[in-house]
Formats: sequence, C-alpha cells, structure tokens
Amino acid sequence: MNELLRRYADVLESLDAQGLLRRLPPSDKDGLLDFSGNDYMGLARRPELVAAAAEAGRLYGAGATGSRLLSGNTPAHEAFEARIAADKGSEAALIFNSGYQANAACIAALLDATALGAEPLVFADKLNHASMHLGCALAGARQLRYRHLDLEHLKALLEKHASEPRPKVILSESVFGMDGDQADIAALQDLALAHGALLYIDEAHATGVFGPRGYGLCEAVDLAPTTVVMGTMSKALGVSGGYVACAGIIRDYLVNKAGGFIFSTAPSPLTVGAGLKSWELLPGLGAERTALLHRAEALRQGLRRLGLDPGQSTTHIVPVILGTPERTLAAKDALAGQGIVVSAVRPPTVPQGASRLRIGLSAAHTDADIARLLGALGSL
Repeated sequence: MNELLRRYADVLESLDAQGLLRRLPPSDKDGLLDFSGNDYMGLARRPELVAAAAEAGRLYGAGATGSRLLSGNTPAHEAFEARIAADKGSEAALIFNSGYQANAACIAALLDATALGAEPLVFADKLNHASMHLGCALAGARQLRYRHLDLEHLKALLEKHASEPRPKVILSESVFGMDGDQADIAALQDLALAHGALLYIDEAHATGVFGPRGYGLCEAVDLAPTTVVMGTMSKALGVSGGYVACAGIIRDYLVNKAGGFIFSTAPSPLTVGAGLKSWELLPGLGAERTALLHRAEALRQGLRRLGLDPGQSTTHIVPVILGTPERTLAAKDALAGQGIVVSAVRPPTVPQGASRLRIGLSAAHTDADIARLLGALGSL
C-alpha cells in the first residue's frame, strides 16, 4: 500500500480499536422504529412541503445556478428571509445551505480581528457545537470557555476581563444537541448587554419546537441589535439549510465578509420553497409541540426507573449516558436487533466517559413507541 494511504489506514485502525470508528448506517429503515433523526415535528414527508418544493422548482428551477451575489438570488430566497426576520423579531435574515455552514462562515466573519480592530475576547459554552468551534478557528480567535450553562462562571469571566478594551463576543446554543438541555436566553442577553458584548445564539435544535409559535427559545426575548440568532431548516423544519436573524447592518456585513455565503451556490429553490412552507406551518403545531415534550418527559422518567441516566435533558433530545464507547455500541446493536434505531454518540462529539445513546424524539412518535423503546432498553 502507498505510504500516504497507509497512514490514513492506520488512523482508521486506531479509531476502530478504540470503538470510535464511524460508519454510515443502513440506508433502508422501512419497518424500523427510528429515534436517530432530527425531524422533530414530523414534517419531512408532509405533502405540503413536497408540493411547495415542486412549485418553487417550477418557478425558479431545481438549482440556484450560482451564489446569491451572482445568479442565485430569487424571490423565493428573499421571501423566506423576510418571513424569518418578521417572526424572529429581527431587522433582517440571511439563509445558507446548512446550519454548519452558517455557523462556520458567520462566526468567522464576526470575529475577524481586522474588522474589529483587535482580536476579540470570545466567551463560549464548553459544549458548543463543532461548527461554532470551527468558526472561531477560521478567525484565529481563542476561546475563553465557561462551564456548560454556568452563567455565574460566564459572568465571572466577563468581569475579569471588563477592563480590557478588546471586543467581546458570547457564543452559546439555546438547546444543546447532545444533552438536550437549555440555556437561559434572557439572562445571556442581559449579560451581553451589560458588558457590551455581541451575543451569538445557535437555535438549531430549538427552532420548530420551542417558543409561543415554534420559532425557538429566542422568540420569547426582545432581541437586541447586538444579538445574532442562527437556526436550521434541517431539523424540525424537515428540509435542509440554515439561517441567521440579525440587525440589518450585520446582514450587510455578512453578505460582504462571510466566505461560506459569498463563495457557495445559493440553496436550491426546491429547498427554499419547502422550507418556507414548513416555517409557515409552525404556528399551527402547538398541540404537537406540547405532546412531544410530554412524551420526552415520560421517556426520562422511564429511563430513571430503569436505572439509566438521561443527563440534564429537559427537551425532545434525550441521551442515555452509558460511559464507554464499547457499552454504547453494544446497546445500539442490541436495539437494532429489536428493530429500533438510535444514534451512538462517542468522543470527540461528547467528552471522554460520556458516550451515550442519543434519542431524538419526533411529534410522529406515539406513546406506544416510547413504551416499546423503554421495554427494549429494559431488556439490555
């Protein structure tokens, strides 16, 4: 084998030996009870979304044909952004091909030392998503990480650096995708305003599930011009893509400085059309959101009765923390043998010693589905 390929093979062998090798799951899940996805509101297969995608394709084509700054800007893109901004209570919005791209591109641009006049002080929750860490790395910005959801620790760090004239930025998720717990958005914004910091919130796992109309935890907060809210269409909305809701001046800045926006072909009109339709459906899904969160609580209670650890979950994302990769993979395989699909999450996605099954609940799941899952877990 070529020496270069041998080195790659060695990495794979090492990962396999540690129980950390990733493999694509089977593509055919027909007949299986699936808890591995992020279709939290069960919208991905809704006929209205398929019809909206087809109509957008009829009007604007299957592909955008270029970046938004070239040929890819359509009325569908602008209509979706206007709707997002109105419902999030922001001046403007900007859509991207994915939430990962939105985070990496926007955070990198917002932390640019040249634009800010100095390297910013970045205060980041320790368990933020990998895409947020990538945005910091692309900007060459070092992070001051505060303990997960510990706003007293964040406050102490902000006060420690209060006299420094460097720009300050706070980064956090609202609902954390691996732990299923929540940040206090109002308190975060109060801290940011008190210290003159930009606040950037990732609402990927909250969009569609929380808020009076389903537009995320930030919906209940009067957003300051210095608060930027990111979200995805790839989870509860059932399609794909990402967005940021922000002040108009920040949108204009990102159009000029966010490389992932400037140099990428715009999202397909098919996706945009389906995403807008899904967004429009959210306010009418209050009963489904309530039922989803009630089932999540029933699942957590059932796990505790079995002596299993759901961590600090308070949402539709429920971990079963098993500790080691080996135990986690064995549990996943045992559930698969009973026709139940879950995700096995291992380092580096989660910290060492915190490997877990990740259960993503959907509004399409029933009480019987939860009972079946708990029965299978109890038999392991």
